[in-house]
Amino acid sequence: MAMDLVDLVPIPASVEHGEGAFVLGEATALVAGPGTETVARWLRNTVGVALGRPMPPGEAGTQGAIDLRIDPTLEPEAYRLTVTQRVEIAGGSAAGVFWGAQTFRQLLGPDAYRKACADPGARRGITRQVVEDAPRFAWRGLMLDVSRHFMPKDGVLRYLDLLAAHKLNVFHFHLTDDQGWRVEIKRFPRLTEVGAWRARTKYGHRASELWDEKPHGGFYTQDDIREIVAYAAERHISVVPEIDIPGHSQAAIAAYPELGNTDVIDTTRLSVWDTWGVNPNVLAPTDNTLRFYEGVLEEILELFPATTSPFVHIGGDECPKDQWKASPAAQARIEELGLAGEDGLQSWFIRHFTGWLADRGRRAIGWDEILEGGLAPGAAVSSWRGYAGGIEAARAGHDVVMCPEQQVYLDHRQAAGPDEPMPIGYVRTLEDVYRFEPVPPQLTEAEARHVLGTQANVWTEVMQDQGRVDYQVFPRLSAFAEVAWSALPAPAARDFADFERRMRSHYPRLDALGVAYRPPGGPLPWQRRPGVLGRPIDGSPPNV
Repeated sequence: MAMDLVDLVPIPASVEHGEGAFVLGEATALVAGPGTETVARWLRNTVGVALGRPMPPGEAGTQGAIDLRIDPTLEPEAYRLTVTQRVEIAGGSAAGVFWGAQTFRQLLGPDAYRKACADPGARRGITRQVVEDAPRFAWRGLMLDVSRHFMPKDGVLRYLDLLAAHKLNVFHFHLTDDQGWRVEIKRFPRLTEVGAWRARTKYGHRASELWDEKPHGGFYTQDDIREIVAYAAERHISVVPEIDIPGHSQAAIAAYPELGNTDVIDTTRLSVWDTWGVNPNVLAPTDNTLRFYEGVLEEILELFPATTSPFVHIGGDECPKDQWKASPAAQARIEELGLAGEDGLQSWFIRHFTGWLADRGRRAIGWDEILEGGLAPGAAVSSWRGYAGGIEAARAGHDVVMCPEQQVYLDHRQAAGPDEPMPIGYVRTLEDVYRFEPVPPQLTEAEARHVLGTQANVWTEVMQDQGRVDYQVFPRLSAFAEVAWSALPAPAARDFADFERRMRSHYPRLDALGVAYRPPGGPLPWQRRPGVLGRPIDGSPPNV
């Protein structure tokens, strides 16, 4: 294996180099074997357009062609890219072929990432080589919060392309929260008429005295959602919609006040929340609330079909119990159901919707608080407060996605210097993310099989626009993608210097894609936010 010439991100399992080169010419044909037609269309519409190469269809055996084919001897997401005087991209499934096509694109250089051909006369060559590769984890994800700050549809489609370029295959779509409801539900139109808009927005951390007085909001129509899901599916990305239950629900209660604890507060006076933190206004444990959210989820299941969205995220985190403690109706419900207090009431909510989804062929996943009070069989856990929830869930036989806040929350600041914009949380450098290990050593081999994979989470309280999201996400997502895809050594033994070397080739690709990443030397002047209060935490994060 000769890896010294590799500048790929994530790093592949093996590369063998040879003598000579393949040249992508004006007449180079693209041969799509059975099952690879969508990958061929993607290659033509992206790489072909970017490099000014039409890639006309060809027949099997065409001289000097690019051949796409499915090889059932390979694992489903594995691929083998063979570059001689022709190119063959073989994958265990269409997904494997697609990941091989992403590697092919990287080898063609930064120009392959543009929207149109900047240099039609340039020679497009790749040295002879064989790349063999397969992912470590089946779940390689990014969670994007579009509730705190709305990202228009085109921005979401762009992020799906950025995920695909890094061989990430799960998009966790955080659609509802206290600060905004972002998906059209036809039977409950006020969710977007009222719940998608707030009058103003806290600027910076919730302790900041600054406000953005401009109204903020937006939502995706049902056709927008169908488009996003179809776009993701063409890129072999699963979409996990999140509808928060029973906390993080003020936007829904503002739209439909009967969903709240009306015997404790006047819910008709609530508006969509304009600041950050843990909100006390949670759903009332009534039959009306259950029927309402069943109606919501019926439309969600139609918009996110099981083929691309086998999991539905139901939140379950940060649900204060104060209103339930003060509510005669909630206390009567606890007594009626024989529950163990307010924690039991939250578990009752989660169990209800876990079962409801299971009856319809879907799997519920929730933040690790859903373990409290017991978790229904089949439910999976997003371990966010550290590793502990994931360890507990795996030992109990539940599948886990590892996304500990202390390691892979990309809203946390990237350096300790004063120029980091709106600094939040612990310092998590590019190297810190590169040395993140998703599987805790405390798990046995059998328990570790419950770790489906890992995802990085992007909470957007202090990310008002796409440029701010880019700055927080990149280049750290490139390091995270390698952790999720590649079979790396133990954290301390990882060759970060080589990763940095390969990133020198990867930054021009991100430049061509228009990604406003944090430069290695620190933020550029227009990326700073001087004088805006954050919440930096000193020291190393706890390993919990």
